[in-house]
Amino acid sequence: MAQPQKFFENLSGAGKAIGVLTSGGDAQGMNAAVRAVVRMGIYVEAKVYFVHEGYQGMVDGGDNIIEVSWESVSSILQVGGTVIGSARCKAFRTREGRLQAAYNLIQRGITNLCVIGGDGSLTGANLFREEWSGLLEELVKNEKIEAAAAQKYSHLNIVGMVGSIDNDFCGTDMTIGTDSALHRIIEVVDAIMTTAQSHQRTFVLEVMGRHCGYLALVSALACGADWVFIPESPPEDGWEDTMCGKLSENRARKKRLNIIIVSEGAIDGQNNPITSEKIKNLVVSRLGFDTRVTILGHVQRGGTPSAFDRILASRMGVECVLALLEATPETPACVVSLCGNQAVRLPLMECVQMTQEVQKAMDERRFEDAVRLRGRSFENNLNTYKLLSHKKNVSELPKSNFNVAVLNVGAPAAGMNGAVRSAVRVGITEGHKMFAVNDGFEGFAKGQIHEIKWGDVGGWTGQGGSILGTKRTLPAKYFDQIADQIRAHNISALLVIGGFEAYLGLMELTVARGKYDEFCIPMVMVPATVSNNVPGSDFSIGADTALNTITDTCDRIKQSASGTKRRVFIIETMGGYCGYLANMGGLAAGADAAYIFEEQFDIRELQANVEHLTEKMKTGIQRGLVLRNENSNENYTTDFIYQLYSEEGRGVFDCRKNVLGHMQQGGAPSPFDRNFGTKISAKAIQWLSRKLQETYRKVLGKIFANTEDSVCLLGMRRRALVFQPVMQLRDETDFKHRIPKEQWWLKLRPLMKILAKYKTSYDISDAGQLEHVHLPRPKQSEAVAL
Repeated sequence: MAQPQKFFENLSGAGKAIGVLTSGGDAQGMNAAVRAVVRMGIYVEAKVYFVHEGYQGMVDGGDNIIEVSWESVSSILQVGGTVIGSARCKAFRTREGRLQAAYNLIQRGITNLCVIGGDGSLTGANLFREEWSGLLEELVKNEKIEAAAAQKYSHLNIVGMVGSIDNDFCGTDMTIGTDSALHRIIEVVDAIMTTAQSHQRTFVLEVMGRHCGYLALVSALACGADWVFIPESPPEDGWEDTMCGKLSENRARKKRLNIIIVSEGAIDGQNNPITSEKIKNLVVSRLGFDTRVTILGHVQRGGTPSAFDRILASRMGVECVLALLEATPETPACVVSLCGNQAVRLPLMECVQMTQEVQKAMDERRFEDAVRLRGRSFENNLNTYKLLSHKKNVSELPKSNFNVAVLNVGAPAAGMNGAVRSAVRVGITEGHKMFAVNDGFEGFAKGQIHEIKWGDVGGWTGQGGSILGTKRTLPAKYFDQIADQIRAHNISALLVIGGFEAYLGLMELTVARGKYDEFCIPMVMVPATVSNNVPGSDFSIGADTALNTITDTCDRIKQSASGTKRRVFIIETMGGYCGYLANMGGLAAGADAAYIFEEQFDIRELQANVEHLTEKMKTGIQRGLVLRNENSNENYTTDFIYQLYSEEGRGVFDCRKNVLGHMQQGGAPSPFDRNFGTKISAKAIQWLSRKLQETYRKVLGKIFANTEDSVCLLGMRRRALVFQPVMQLRDETDFKHRIPKEQWWLKLRPLMKILAKYKTSYDISDAGQLEHVHLPRPKQSEAVAL
């Protein structure tokens, strides 16, 4: 274990007190954020207090504000809602209420507040902060507190985290709870699809989002809904005829299922509400279809948080404590936020102002501005949905005369099918003829190639595995046959969806271009592997689903251990030499340790971990969870660690082991993987279209592309999707161990150790810096990058 490292002087929490409260509507993941604030606060030697029942508890004081220990937040990581309670508070809206709240905080020396809630809760916190000095003066004047106390506690620091399932706060890509709410929606949609298909029914699903259509839009994208209604982008006049026409056409094409998703705040172009009941009555009266309405309601707020929300909330909680410790009287109140995979701090009131601008734009029927103000991610989702959902008439489509082939390479990964669906439909709208290749490069060589049309990929987004079939075989041994097939089917471009083998395969094809003219075509790769080990991308399709499988399994195992007491579980995860699943699974499941290849460990560390667990068994938390990446060490195997723990823990705890194996590759894809696969494939096909135009040689009458930048990998880098020539990624690759040389998630490793009560170093240079949100001018045409 790394040696403990003291924080810089100004980051010591000694002598400071932090209060944490949840306010407004509850959201899954709030408890993970509370746990992170408490444990990080205690780690930096600050006192940490729960403020129960939100602002109401702050006003009422007494037992509502209590100091907490490390064990106080044990076993809450996997619990939905908020264990410290949330309430609407009229009293806090009055100056008298805020005066009483200030008095209650001063009594306990609390001058640092972490507020987890929506924009209303955070605005209230900022007002409280601005009034703080005046409130203290009044308390001194009323002889409630001494002048010395007012001097000592003269400044209040506020840091916010946004907990809202609606994802309606500008400045952050995702708010705490949104991903979990999407999980609930998608579970329901997947379940409804089977009954709807059995009876040839139309289903109208109403999801939450009074002022924001994010949940409706992303769930429509993730399940391939036929129609979606959201407040930011009302349907055009005459939508009733258009929608009924599309549903009727679906039925004529023997499609047994129609799904319409409507946000509870959906409106038409005149700001009149569009309700689920109105849509149902329209379909029944116009078409006579058997139609049902399902209103999901508070189901979306419930249940256990997803792996994404736990990791997001844990990161935000730690960042929140760092921001409080670094705050000065001049620092504006900030909100801790997520941009791409980066934690950032944004000025609170700028974000609130921007959020209010969206509502103002909708009220004034400036809907294009409303979409733009929501941010680039929202705008991309909407554009992608429009591209994929509405089939164009053949006469409307451009004619490119290019044939584009799609294949899956490597091990199966959940989300591959959604990526293929997206590629096929976008390719058709671009005017290409799309070809599907079965069984990877091996199937390519054998001629297992067929044209694939718009309707052939209907319903693919929710299916796990690879419908096309996938193999790990590399193309080198089949060069001649693959070249023959490219020539026979007149293939002009190639989209490869897969893992490390896909990356190696494209390299081999690039190198072979000198010998085979057939390989001189544009090629692009979309990373899809549960291992998340492809260079050039922070995320791969399938990794999120695998992470949720690991997290769910760990939850059940921890529950089993808490029933028997004094038990430690050793769990082996997949990933080859890449420790992503073990490390992030450990963070999401609250593991005591995670052994990975990237961070070498020895017998002394194993011994230290056993001692740590022995000490833990003396507290009220009498269970342990240890994750091990399958290739973390060739000698310290899962069996070895199990036997070592069993022997060293004899008489204190007993041990069990569990190898998760291929269940991590299976299952229905998570909303993140469906959405990510859909958007990244659409972008890949659009890039191929541009390259086809650039590389068409009129003299030859064909495509000829032989530059390095015509074979690219499309990856997520920090905040953007980036095309990178595969040959230029060689220097970033450890080919022996099939991993990138640098991996962003290793910076999160200390977080897992800190939250598991290990002394470790935390590099504050990796923490977020205060960034400013700039309000765009309503008429600008460029999307707002957030």
